[in-house]
Amino acid sequence: MPYIAPEVIQEVRKMDLLTYLQNYEPYELVHFSGNTYTTRTHDSLKISNGKWMWWSRGIGGRSALDYLIKVRDYTFMEAVEIIAGQSAISTPVYAVVEKPKEKILLLPKANQNNQKLISYLKERGIDDEIIQFCIETGRAYESENYHNAVFIGHDQSGVPRYAAIRGTSSSFIGDTNGSDKNYSFSIPANKRTSCLHLFESAIDLLSYATILKYKGEEWREEHLLSLAGVYQPAKEIEKSKVPAALVRYLKEYPEITEIEFHLDKDKAGRLATKAIQTVLPNQYLIRDRPPEWGKDYNDCLCMQLGIEVTKREKRRLER
Repeated sequence: MPYIAPEVIQEVRKMDLLTYLQNYEPYELVHFSGNTYTTRTHDSLKISNGKWMWWSRGIGGRSALDYLIKVRDYTFMEAVEIIAGQSAISTPVYAVVEKPKEKILLLPKANQNNQKLISYLKERGIDDEIIQFCIETGRAYESENYHNAVFIGHDQSGVPRYAAIRGTSSSFIGDTNGSDKNYSFSIPANKRTSCLHLFESAIDLLSYATILKYKGEEWREEHLLSLAGVYQPAKEIEKSKVPAALVRYLKEYPEITEIEFHLDKDKAGRLATKAIQTVLPNQYLIRDRPPEWGKDYNDCLCMQLGIEVTKREKRRLER
C-alpha cells in the first residue's frame, strides 16, 4: 500500500468539489442557476455553498474527496492520489464560496389580544384546541396593524425564522421581510415517527389537523409541514429543486422515511406534487393524498362541517 504523508491527506481534504471540477474536470461542470452547479454525468447532483448533494441517491458531502469516493467509487487512497496528483501538476485556484447573508426577520407588532385571529380561524373551520395550541406555542398571533393572521415558522431552538401573513378581512397574502423559507410553518410530531405530511399553506395544515381530530385520531402523532405557498417546478420537471423547507426538515428529522403529499387538487398542486416526487431521493416511501372534496384541505374541511364559503373565498373561486 502506498504511503501518503498525513499533511498531504489533510490538504486534500480541504478541496471542495466545485474547486476540483473547475480546475481539473471543467467539461463535467454545468451551471444550474445562481451559485448552484450540477454535473454532466449526474444532473440530480447539485453543488452549492461549498457542499454537494446527489438527490436521486440521497448521498451528499462537502469535499472533492467525498465525491470521488461516494459517487465515482474510488477507494480512499485512490481518491487521495488523484487529487494530490492533480494539485502537484497544477496548483488549484479555489472557488469563492459566497456566505449566505443572515436574514433578519421583521415581525409585525402583536395585537393585545387574538380575537380576530381566533374568529377568522373558526370561520375557516379550525378546531379550538388547535387554535389555542398555535397561539400558546407562538405559531400564530394577530398583528396590531390591520389585524392580520401571522403564522410563524421556528428553527429547532424555537427562534422565529419565518412569518406568513394572511388577511382576516381582506384577500392579502404575503411573507414578512426577512422570512427564511427554510423554516416555514410546521407542527412537529410529539413523539418519534417516520411519517411527514406536506401541505401548501398553514391553513391547509391546520385544516388537516382538524379533520384528524374530528375523526378521533391524534393530530400530533406525525409531522405536519407547509411549503410556504405554491411550489414552482422547473420547466423540465426532473431539474426541479426539492423545496427548501422540505430539505431542511428531512435533515433535522432523519428518522422520516414516509412522505404524504396533501397539495391542492388543481393544476399547480398536481404539477408540484409530481415534480417533488420526481426529485426526492428514492429512499422515501411516497403517498399522494389530495383532498377528497374541493380544491384544498380547507375547502374539504368546510364542506364536511357545512360551513358556507365566505364572500372573499367566493371571489377567489370565481377568479
